[in-house]
Amino acid sequence: MGQYVAPLRDMQFVMHELLHVEDELKQLPKHADIDADIINQVLEEGGKFTSEVLFPLNHSGDREGCHHDKATHTVTTPKGFKEAYKQYVEAGWPSLSCDPEFGGQGLPLVMNNSFYEMMNSSNQAWTMYPGLSHGAYECLHAHGTPEQQALYLPKLVSGEWTGTMCLTEAHCGTDLGMLRSKAEPQDDGSYKITGSKIFISAGEHDMSANILHLVLARLPGAPEGSKGISLFLVPKFLPNADGSLGARNPITCGAIEEKMGIHGNSTCQMNLDGATGWIIGGAHKGLNAMFVFMNAARLGVGMQGLGLTEVAYQNALVYAKDRIQMRSLSGIKAPDKPADPIIVHPDVRRMLLTAKAYAEGARAFCSYVALQLDKELNHPDEAVRKDAADEVALLTPVVKAFITDNAWTATSECMQVYGGHGFIAEWGMEQYVRDARINMIYEGTNTIQSLDLLGRKVLMDNGAKLKKFGAKVQAFIEENGADEAMSEFITPLADLGDKVSKLTMEIGMKAFQNPDEAGAAAVPYLRVVGHLVYAYFFAQMAKIALAKQDSGDKFYVSKLATARFYFARLLPETAMLIRQARSGSASLMALDADLF
Repeated sequence: MGQYVAPLRDMQFVMHELLHVEDELKQLPKHADIDADIINQVLEEGGKFTSEVLFPLNHSGDREGCHHDKATHTVTTPKGFKEAYKQYVEAGWPSLSCDPEFGGQGLPLVMNNSFYEMMNSSNQAWTMYPGLSHGAYECLHAHGTPEQQALYLPKLVSGEWTGTMCLTEAHCGTDLGMLRSKAEPQDDGSYKITGSKIFISAGEHDMSANILHLVLARLPGAPEGSKGISLFLVPKFLPNADGSLGARNPITCGAIEEKMGIHGNSTCQMNLDGATGWIIGGAHKGLNAMFVFMNAARLGVGMQGLGLTEVAYQNALVYAKDRIQMRSLSGIKAPDKPADPIIVHPDVRRMLLTAKAYAEGARAFCSYVALQLDKELNHPDEAVRKDAADEVALLTPVVKAFITDNAWTATSECMQVYGGHGFIAEWGMEQYVRDARINMIYEGTNTIQSLDLLGRKVLMDNGAKLKKFGAKVQAFIEENGADEAMSEFITPLADLGDKVSKLTMEIGMKAFQNPDEAGAAAVPYLRVVGHLVYAYFFAQMAKIALAKQDSGDKFYVSKLATARFYFARLLPETAMLIRQARSGSASLMALDADLF
């Protein structure tokens, strides 16, 4: 079904020409020996694994789905998933960016990030199994006790065991302060946890020997709301001191959800009946510890959106070049055929270029954020670490929401390229649309991300983080403002930067008087900021492409054309979005609920 070829050329462009990753890593003692050859080699091997092992299982896994045995509470993944996971583990992929102290390879997150793009393009449902494990690793690495780290991290790093995050409950949704799961302390320092969790991706499966569940629950007498939540490590099998598997813990799958997409992943209802667990990060500090996992997951979901955008684009492009239908409006283009390939038609090109631009913009953006994470964690200068941390905090909700919104648009446009065939399962395109839809919902809906950006990341510090990022944009504008060849990119970028500053101030003043104003403006505001970020990166990429467009390498001609399309056709959305954000809450809140 279809094809997937890792976009290595564009990944290398982003790494080496746009972000100068090798030079950046030389400033980090931990990664100073990483050079372009190592980066390219890892990317090439990753491309082979994902296209040859994971991609062939995507369509079949979607059609088969997971199977739940109610009597034994076991879940069987689609044919080939378990075997692919074994190959993944044997090749050492789980340990790519993990701490060498626990068996990891210690490579930069920016490299791991690109590998995850390939995995998500190849098979998002499969990728969620190891993806959640990596989040569990990050959480335990940051907040686990030395004893927990010694026992559990080597198993997660090797891939022998996998992980999950058990957050919400049927009555909660995003409001985790309402959760009811309870944890009773035991004399030996453990806890007995009782409750039910829903929407637990990879909650039960047959791919690994053990599953480590990170579960939110309340201690006796805990404060109401989110301040009374604690985090617990609850293994499927209780490990012995030597790491071997012991007794089965009473945390079981009661059912798997029947979903719109990601059928190859087991989205479980998990029941805890006095399951044994151990606290992580201290009493009533569960959300603080879990946010490490959640932020990793939010970045990961952005990568899912990018992965689906890329693979949908690749297949729609092949189809558009092959499918013949009607003649070009400007004259016959394929006289040897009864009709022209549909790629000659302007609107087909619009759809393809929309997906292409959203994929390339997201790739630059995600790689940049991953590099900032590497700097936050490893740079020897505290001030640099602080600046990088501020950028990661500011941009994480934009990665999650903007990229997944765009993926929904891009996959739908790519399905449209196929016409009626796109709606038919055998072509594979409709799966990408279905799979893309969940990415806008889980790990905090995109509205939640928008509220987080505007409320917590911008207004709460009077725009300090946004101003720091804006200063980078402004420096680029000033550096290139006199270059006439760059004016078509610099002028709209500067204009949007000025408008974002004014819009932020206006919303802040209105929200001070009425908090609903922030809620009404948040979603269009995030998209405006997302476009500012993309315009910044596309302007940088255009500068590189302008200098090399006559080199004979058609890659730069394509890159420049894509940047021009983005500025001409996608960036103008901001005019509408700014008007929406400025329109206020009155039209949303005036109608009484019983009049809807």
